[in-house]
Amino acid sequence: MYTQFTESVIEIIKSIPAGKVQTYGGISNLAGHPNGARQVVRILSSMSGKHDLPWHRVINSKGELPRLNTQMSTEQKALLISEKVKVSPEGKIDLKKYLWDGK
Repeated sequence: MYTQFTESVIEIIKSIPAGKVQTYGGISNLAGHPNGARQVVRILSSMSGKHDLPWHRVINSKGELPRLNTQMSTEQKALLISEKVKVSPEGKIDLKKYLWDGK
């Protein structure tokens, strides 16, 4: 059993269509908790496998891929490119073009 926020976050992440991205903060806003970006990070990292979440479609508010784990960033970049999302060599994505609005 999960909290309503956690269930909402899982459903929102599952709803991000191929070729689009959403930010951690954007997901928390859509789930009704504007200050919950860090919780979204925890939910995504702990539940991606269990719920088959498209984790690669979630990025930071600057439109950047995380640089913490090079292998994971490389995989995320490759998955996004396979969905026709343009990712710069620096790992940036044009949010004006690729940000999903939740509709």
